[in-house]
Amino acid sequence: MHILDDFAWRGLIQDSTGTDALRESIDAGGLTFYVGFDPTAVSLHVGHLMQVLTARRLQRAGLRPLLLVGGATGQIGDPKEAGERSLNPPEVVAGWVEKIRAQVSPFVTYDGDNAAVPVNNLDWTSELSVVDFLRDVGKHFPISKMLARDVVKSRLEAGISFTEFSYQLLQSHDYFELNRRHGCTLQFGGSDQWGNITAGVDYIRRRTGDHVHAFVTPLVTKADGTKFGKTEGGAVWLDPELTSPYAFYQFWLNSGDADVVRYLKYFSFKSHEEIAELEAATAEKPAARLAQKALAEELTTLLHGEEETRNVTAASQALFGRGELGELPESTLRAALVEAGLAEIHKPDATVAEAMKEAGVVASLGEARRAAKEGGAYLNNVRVSDSEAVINRSDLLHGKYGVIRRGKKTVAGVEIIG
Repeated sequence: MHILDDFAWRGLIQDSTGTDALRESIDAGGLTFYVGFDPTAVSLHVGHLMQVLTARRLQRAGLRPLLLVGGATGQIGDPKEAGERSLNPPEVVAGWVEKIRAQVSPFVTYDGDNAAVPVNNLDWTSELSVVDFLRDVGKHFPISKMLARDVVKSRLEAGISFTEFSYQLLQSHDYFELNRRHGCTLQFGGSDQWGNITAGVDYIRRRTGDHVHAFVTPLVTKADGTKFGKTEGGAVWLDPELTSPYAFYQFWLNSGDADVVRYLKYFSFKSHEEIAELEAATAEKPAARLAQKALAEELTTLLHGEEETRNVTAASQALFGRGELGELPESTLRAALVEAGLAEIHKPDATVAEAMKEAGVVASLGEARRAAKEGGAYLNNVRVSDSEAVINRSDLLHGKYGVIRRGKKTVAGVEIIG
C-alpha cells in the first residue's frame, strides 16, 4: 500500500498542500522531509509521539528524515493562547536540545540510503544579523496574513510581544534553509502548526519560485473531551526519569474503549488486518482489554525496549496476585507502587492493619481487622489472617516495600523507613 493511502486509512493527514502532488514527488524517489521539535522543556511528552512515529513511518517508506530540534526557536517560543511564554536561558535550551535529540533517535535509523540527519536551527539563525533578517526574511511576509493566524488574533487584545509574533518568520526560514542545504521539500507537524508551516511553503515560493509540500496531523483528543496525554500526575513524558516505563505502559493500558482503535491507527505499526482484529475483540470482549494491552506493549517496547516492557507487564500482573512480586527489579516495583499509591511508614514495628490504613486500602484500623477476618487482606500477595501481626523486614520486598491488597482489585504500597 502507498504510504499516503496508509496515512489516509489511519487518519493521519488533517490538512495538506495537495496529496496528489506529494504522491508524485514520493513516487519520483529521494524525497527529504523535516519535522521540528522545540526544546521548551527537558523532555518530549506523549503528545509529540504522533510526529515522532509519523517520521518513522515516512522513513520506512523510503523518505529521508531531517529531525530538527530548535536551538533557536526554543529560545523564543511559539505563541500560545494562554499568554506570553517565559524565556529560558540559552544554556538551558542548549542542554534540552541534546536531551530531546537523544529521545527521538531510537525511532529512526541513521544508516542506509535514507539515513536520518539531526539538525539544529541555531546553526543558521545565529549567523543572521537583525538587518539581514528584516531585509531577507521579513520582506516576504505580509502582516495581514500574520495577523490572520488564530492564535495571534486571540492574543491581540491581551497583548503579544514582537518576539512571539515573529516566531512564524523563524520557522518559515527553517524550511527555506533546509530546502537550500538538504533539498528538503516536505514539512509536516501538528495541526496547530498549519499556519506556520504554510507560511514556510509560501516563503519558499516567494523567495525561490519553487513549490514544496506540507501536511499536518490531527490533534489527538479523548472521546470524553478531556485532554490527551494528561494524567492525575500531570503530563506523560518520554523521559523515564519523569514518567517511569511502568507509568508509560499504564497510560496506554488505561485507554478508553472509545479511543483505543483510533490510537492504534495513529500510534501502532500493526497492519490494517491486525488492528481490525483488535477492534473486533474490543467490541466482543471489552473487559479483556486486548487492544489496550497490544498498544501498551508495542509503544513501551519502542520507547524503553523489550526487557523493560517484560518487567512492567510482569509488575502489572504481579500487583494483583497473578505473578511473582519477588522477581521484579526494585526500580520497576517502586514505579508500580508509586502509580498505585505508595505511603511511607516511619515505624519499624508497624502492623498489617496500620499498613493497610496508611496505604489507603481501608479507612480505619477496624476496617482492616474486618478485612483480615473475612480473608480479604494481603501483604505481598500472601493472605493475612492476623491484622495485628507486626511486619518483619523479612516480609518486605527488597527489604522495605510491601504490596498491600484488599480483595482482588484494591492495591497500594507501603515503604517502611527506618
